This record gives sequence, structure tokens and C-alpha cells, in this order.
Amino acid sequence: MEHTLAPEFPASLDWLNTTEPVRMAQLRGKVCALAFINAGSAWSTQRLNDLAHLHARHGERLNVVAIHVPKFEHERDARRAGRRLRRQKFEFPLAHDADWVAWQQFGIEAWPTVVLIDGDGRIRDRVVGEGPIRELDMRVSQLIAGLVPRSRSTRPIELRRGGEPGLPLRFPVGIALSGGYLYVADSNHHRVLECDQGGRVLRQFGSGGPGFIDGPMELAAFNRPHGIAIERDTLYIADSGNHAVRRIQLRTGDVDTVLGAGRPGTAEPGIVSDPRAVILDQPRAVALAGGHLYVACAGDNRIWDLDLGQRELSLLAGSGALDVVDGTGEMAAFAEPVGLAAVQQAVYVTDAAGSAIRSVNVRTRQVQTLVGQGAWEFGRADGQRVDARLQQPQALALDPDSPRLWIADSGNDVLRTLRLGGGELGTFELPRPLHGPSGLAVADGVVWIADTDAHAVLRLDTRDGTMSHVPIGE
Repeated sequence: MEHTLAPEFPASLDWLNTTEPVRMAQLRGKVCALAFINAGSAWSTQRLNDLAHLHARHGERLNVVAIHVPKFEHERDARRAGRRLRRQKFEFPLAHDADWVAWQQFGIEAWPTVVLIDGDGRIRDRVVGEGPIRELDMRVSQLIAGLVPRSRSTRPIELRRGGEPGLPLRFPVGIALSGGYLYVADSNHHRVLECDQGGRVLRQFGSGGPGFIDGPMELAAFNRPHGIAIERDTLYIADSGNHAVRRIQLRTGDVDTVLGAGRPGTAEPGIVSDPRAVILDQPRAVALAGGHLYVACAGDNRIWDLDLGQRELSLLAGSGALDVVDGTGEMAAFAEPVGLAAVQQAVYVTDAAGSAIRSVNVRTRQVQTLVGQGAWEFGRADGQRVDARLQQPQALALDPDSPRLWIADSGNDVLRTLRLGGGELGTFELPRPLHGPSGLAVADGVVWIADTDAHAVLRLDTRDGTMSHVPIGE
């Protein structure tokens, strides 16, 4: 166990939500959980949620400080990192380490890592990876038990209390179309909206506050809903914050749970007799084909298959390791699957951390990489798959009128197209850049885009290249 004095925070850190830079002296007298995280990482997201829970539980005996360290080039921008972290409200200091200075100073090797510092400012432990919250809580509690009461003469840490503007949408993600209706997962308002294609809101599903409640649409509650998919009169939602898949019966507006116990974990295959007994780990996307519901879980890097007729859950593919590895079933590996599209015998997958597009044959369970070279290979390049590069893509959609995929290349703020059957990756020229797009839907020559970090939905007419803002709720 370490007992070295924690080094001072480097002057190069950008403090995202404090009135002035935090100093180590301000943390003395309490246990400090210093978390090195990446805002786009599913494992880091879960660890931040764990720390928020422990911060609330231990109150005046625990400091929490999080330092964001970029993986992708676009994440070096402090403003982008701040927007990503603001998707959740954390009541503790957040810093941005653009050049990995603090990362190297503390000898960090992986996201997420929590460095535990005692009340005298000495490093006592490290917790690497996501792991169960109870293990982290046990280590924190042991250090708290050893605290010696002391007077605090240093200046307290003050968080900036900038109120968020009252926007009609707040980080919209999932988009789905059915007839003349447009459905939008309004993630940070914890609701799903039914709109006409002009943007007029017809119905709201979910109360607007975070929760895990089934029932009538005005009483039900979601927690950061992500990807959505529709089939006839049923809308399925990857309710990421609840580690669940939810369902809206559009005729009545009633909401129920298809899968999900409300806590993260790896599911057990088998007949689903009680949906609330099934654990999932950060489901980010859902897709429907042939009576099956496919679920992409970014937390366990697996694709799950629910036979809607038999109510049987099975693993389609993924070993659980965070990697870009082709193979059959559990011999393959995904790197944070966050987007899905399904048609007949094929499921297409967006691998965010792998900057890759994958395909799964649902009959053979064979996984193939269409674009992408590995978890640390990313960029922006068109061309054949061996040369093409993406940067942290977040969504994809099948074009119903041609054999191509549309890809929300979020790290590059552009829209890409991939011709299926060995074709090239291309960039669709837009009249202006996007802002972290994370949702797509395509129909009748129109691409609907969730321009997530701009809190907007856009309509792109692919025939003439015009792009317009959809005034949802305005």
C-alpha cells in the first residue's frame, strides 16, 4: 500500500467548474477520491456515478475530484470535455488534463483509476477499472475510519453555479421515424418526445425528471434515455441511466420495462420471466429485426438478443473485453458498442471507443469489422476500409433506398457514408459542421440528425444537400 505524499495539481489543468484552481491543501482533513476518467468512456461514466453516490453518502468526510484525460484528439478541447461532463450534474470539482500532465505525475495507466488520498495528503490506495461500488466504498470507509479531527484553515473549494439555459431539448440522442411522426430521446430532460415532422410536440413520455417508474406516460420516468427503435405501435428505448430497456405502447402511451433491474451487471441468458430481474450494463442502443430485439451494452461490450416471441435472452456476440476483435459469438470483442441498425440477418454496430463499424451475422454470430483498425487507431480519412478512419462514431442508420450506412462521426463532427458490400467510406458534404451528433434516422431521402452537443435536431435533404433546424418544442 502506498504512503507517498500526493503531488500538487499541475498548473496546466483547466478547472471546469470551480471558481479557482484547487490545491492539495484544500483537500486535507478529509479522505479524497481522485478519479482519472475519460468523459466518453462507459466505464468512467459508471465510476463517476459511483463516486457521486459515495460523495452524498459520506458527506463531510469525503472529497471527490475528477480529472478528465482525453483519448481522442477532439477531446483535448476543454469546452468539448466540459459539455460531455455536463450531461450529468456532479457536485464536485472537475478538471481537464489536455496534455496528460497529471496522468503522468500520478503514474496512471488506465481509465478509470481512483487514487485514494488520506486526510494527511498521502496516497494510500488505487482502484483501477470499473469494479463493484461496494469494493470502492469499503476502501473509502476504511480510510475515513482512520481520520483524525483537525481544524481547517484553508479556503474552501467553491463550485461555479452557472445555471443551465432553459432549452427545449437537452442533449438529444435517439431518433426514430414512423409514418409522419418523429420520436426523439431528449436525454437530459429524461423523456421521449413524439413530434410531427415540423417539430410540434404531440406527446411527452416521461415526467421529465430522472427515475425508474413504469405506468402512464405522464407518470413514468426514464434516466438518460439513449437509442430508440420503433416497430408498428411499439417504441423501444435504451434507458441507459437505469441500465434497462423500456417500451412505450404508442396507442395508450403506457410505459413498461422489457429488461433491466436498475443496476449494472452482465446479463444471464435464459427465459425472461421477470424483466426486472435481468441486469444490463449501460445499454446505449436497440434495434429490431425478425421478431428479435438487439441491445448494445457499452458497459460490458456485448450485444444481446431478445427473442420477443419466446421471451428468451441470449448473447449474440462479445467477450466483454474492450477491443476490436473479429470472430464468432463470444470469441469476438467490441469497444463500447453505442449504435445499432438491423436488417434481415445482419446487425450493424457502432463501436465508439474502437472508432469502428462492425457487422454481426445473426444466424452464424460471426462478427466482421467493416471500418476500423483497433482501439487506438482513429482519425478522418475516406477511402477503402484499410485506409479509412473514423473518430469516436456514435450512431449509424441504414438507408432504405440504397445499400449504404449513414454514420454520425461524432469526433470529427461530420456525417459519413459507407457503401455495403466492400464499398468505400465517404464524407457527405454539409453546409456547416455538426456538434457531437449521436443519433440518426433515414427515410425518403432525408437524414434526421440528433446534433447532440448543440441541443438540436436537424433535417438533411440528401437530394439537394440542404440542412435545416427542426424547431422541436420552440
